[in-house]
Amino acid sequence: MLTITNKIYSSRSTDFEVHRNWLAITQSLPVNKWYFENTSQWTLDYPPLFAWFEFLLSFPAAYFDEKMLNINHINYSSEKTVLFQRLSVIFTDLVYAFGVYKCSSALQKGWRKDVVLPILLITNCGLIMVDHIHFQYNGVMYGILLISIAYMLQGENLLSAFWFTVLLNMKHIYIYLAPAYFIYLLRHYCFKGALNVKNILSRNTLKHFLALGSIVIGVFLVTFLPFMDHIPQVMSRLFPFKRGLCHAYWAPNIWAVYNTLDKFLFFGAMKTGINLENKTVASMTGGLVQEFSHLVLPNITPVLTMVLTAICMVPAMIKLFLLNKQPTNFVRCIVVCGLTSFMFGWHVHEKAILMSIIPLSLDSHE
Repeated sequence: MLTITNKIYSSRSTDFEVHRNWLAITQSLPVNKWYFENTSQWTLDYPPLFAWFEFLLSFPAAYFDEKMLNINHINYSSEKTVLFQRLSVIFTDLVYAFGVYKCSSALQKGWRKDVVLPILLITNCGLIMVDHIHFQYNGVMYGILLISIAYMLQGENLLSAFWFTVLLNMKHIYIYLAPAYFIYLLRHYCFKGALNVKNILSRNTLKHFLALGSIVIGVFLVTFLPFMDHIPQVMSRLFPFKRGLCHAYWAPNIWAVYNTLDKFLFFGAMKTGINLENKTVASMTGGLVQEFSHLVLPNITPVLTMVLTAICMVPAMIKLFLLNKQPTNFVRCIVVCGLTSFMFGWHVHEKAILMSIIPLSLDSHE
C-alpha cells in the first residue's frame, strides 16, 4: 500500500501543472476568455473539445481541493490535487480499454487478437510513461482513435469518420493521420465501385459525399461555435509555430540529425579559422524552445516541414487509393502517416511515435 501511495505522489513533469492550470481556466473563466488567459506560461493550446473535457473534470476536482482551480495558484500541488490528477488519468483510461476491446472484436477470430493484441495495447509502456509519469491524457484520445479504427474495420465508415473528427477536435496533432482517412473514405466510401465518370458523378456518390461532409462539418461547427467571435485567437494557440523546429527533448527524427550536423559544421568552421563571429550557438534544449536560426545549414520553416511530410506520404496515399477495399491496408497507411509526420514534422514531441506504435500493434493478429 505504501508503494502505491509513493507512486501516486512521486515524479511528474511540467504537464501536471499544465493540466491543473487548464482545469482552473475552464472552471473560473467564461468561455470567451479561455483562449486569452495567460497568467501562467502554460496557456490553453488544445482544441475546444479538450477544453470542454477539462471543464467536465473541473467539477469533481472541486470536491478534492478547490484551491487547484484558482488561476493564480501557479505550481499548486497539494496531495489532494496530485491524487485527483492521477485518478482522473486512470479513470479516463477506461476509454482506451474500450477502444482496445472494440478493435479486438472487429478483427478476425484467433488467439493473437484475443490475447496478444490486448496485451500489446494495454501494456504499451510508452503510453503508460507519458500518461502516468510524464502526466497527460493521451489514453482517452488513443481510445477514441482505436474506436474509430474499429468502426472502419467493421465497414462502418460514417461512424469511423465521426469519431476521428471528434479526435481532431480534442487534439489537432492527429491531423497527420487525416490523409489516410481522406483517401480511404474517398475511394471506398464516396467512389464506391468502379472508377469511371458515370460512377464518380452518380447520385449515390453525391449522397455519400454529403453524408460524410455533413458529419465532419457538423462536428467542427458544434465544437467551434462557442468561439466563433475569436477563431483567430484560438487558431494562434493551436498552431504556435514560434515554438521552434524541435521540442526541448529532441525526437529522434531527421531534424535531430540536421541540428547535430549544424552544430558540428559550426564548431568545425570555427576550428579551421572561418569567421563566424556574427553567429551565436543556439540553445535548442531549453524548457520552452523558441525560434532559433541554424548556424551553418539553411533554416527550416514550418511550410517546408509540411511540404516534405506531404510529399513523403504520397506513395502510401497512391497505394491505398489503388488497393482493394481491405481495412488492414488502411491501418498500415495510418502507421506510415504517423511515421512520416514523426520524421519530418514541425516541433515533434518524442511521444508522437505512439501515433504509429499503437496502430501498428493491430497487425500483431496476423
